[in-house]
Amino acid sequence: MSAQGIAARQAAQTALASILQKHKPLDSAVSFFSDLSQRDGGFARTIVSETLRRFGQLDALLRAFLKDIPPRHRSGPAYEILMAGACELLFLEVAPHAAVDAANRLAQADPRARHFKALINAVLHRIARDGASVIAAQDAERLNTPDWLWLRWVDAYGEAAARAVARAHGKVAPTDLVIKGQDATIPAGERLLDDVVRVLPGSRVPELPGFNGDWWVQDIAATLPVRLLGDVAGQDVIDLCAAPGGKTLQLAARGARVTSVEREESRMERLRENLVRMKLEANLVTEDLRDFFPPFPASYVLLDAPCSATGTIRRHPDLPWIKSATDINTCADAAQELIAAAAEITAPGGLLVYAVCSLEGEECREQIDAFLAARPDFQREPIAPEELFGHAEWIDRGDLRTMPFHLSERGGMDGFYAARLRRSR
Repeated sequence: MSAQGIAARQAAQTALASILQKHKPLDSAVSFFSDLSQRDGGFARTIVSETLRRFGQLDALLRAFLKDIPPRHRSGPAYEILMAGACELLFLEVAPHAAVDAANRLAQADPRARHFKALINAVLHRIARDGASVIAAQDAERLNTPDWLWLRWVDAYGEAAARAVARAHGKVAPTDLVIKGQDATIPAGERLLDDVVRVLPGSRVPELPGFNGDWWVQDIAATLPVRLLGDVAGQDVIDLCAAPGGKTLQLAARGARVTSVEREESRMERLRENLVRMKLEANLVTEDLRDFFPPFPASYVLLDAPCSATGTIRRHPDLPWIKSATDINTCADAAQELIAAAAEITAPGGLLVYAVCSLEGEECREQIDAFLAARPDFQREPIAPEELFGHAEWIDRGDLRTMPFHLSERGGMDGFYAARLRRSR
């Protein structure tokens, strides 16, 4: 086993423990991967992401081969070593001798896990021999979705749709690029919309032609809320909760005069960098939107509210395992305050588009229904299929509602919700 392989697996083990034991987000847990070589960093992230994507299956598999899961206070990272090793064997198709030997070395290197080295070795050898048949008999969609999400989705969408969502979450999300203009250099890929290209699997974004100024990365679903504002060329538009900036870039590229409001300076800095790279301009305001009072109300306001992000699990497979229903309620309560503040800076006759990358009713339609009940000066302005390139399946009772299984034959898309509201006075 090469030292490079061990370094990648050690990093993956550390990240998994951080996520599963401390509930740290995936992006935070793997932040130190940049210290690894490009090859090792990529391998480590693949191990972590696929282990989380198949977490329910892998956990059930281990319990089928173990009488008891080793207690963490005695075994240290033994559980993560077993999970990652099983993932390598069954889902990453790593040679059994390489995966098992690496797991043994990781166990030996830890003062607590080394006492379970013989167990780890025996279990992984059994999994290498018999694990595939166990996996084949599993209900993967159900196992890989924790109860708190499964029951919500079945209740909201029905079991068939819940299974389709879970099935979509089992696949790696593709990379979509939004093309800045007609003269842009466009990497090879599939054209999804007039200005959205899905690039080839395995593409390294910074190395694609046109990286400096011709396009930016944004899932096709995330591009739709801006389209609901219509023609914004020459108009003043306020983009609330704007970072990392995809919607600001869209608005600026469409000729709008954009004011982007974001409360976190670190996130605003990322937006600023994206604007520089794309050679676009916007007025940036680092402030909590609830304390933001523009000189005059705007005819166009876009609020992409912070949310549970359950529509983006394909990209963030840690979410089901580090969040809970409590987070949904917390996000819904915060969104209620944010949309109330957004309404105050929307001019009479103006449009307010509310959007979230969530599948949860409390953050989506229920949020808007409650808002409209409290604010009779706003009315829902239904979305028509022709505004969404004829995709009537992306519309639910007049609102935008994309699901991860939409466009499944082309790689899927994020789950997104948006409502368009017109202020009458």
